Amino acid sequence: MRLHLALDDELVAEIDRRAGARRRSAFIAELVRRGLDDEQRWDDIEASLGQIADGGHDWDDDPALWVKQQRHVDVRRAG
Repeated sequence: MRLHLALDDELVAEIDRRAGARRRSAFIAELVRRGLDDEQRWDDIEASLGQIADGGHDWDDDPALWVKQQRHVDVRRAG
């Protein structure tokens, strides 16, 4: 699909410097893809806020000890 974008000359010059004048569309499409992935990631993070209870976890008393014990649960892991 075609899309018309208005960009400052400086921005276009920077795009051309990084991607080349004949690769503008592919470069911009990749940046938009990355931006949308980041936005989705933030949506997922925000949706998960508050989903873990504040207490009642195995690590509440001593988080450092809990982490150390977790490193030894699987013998294939170093630690």
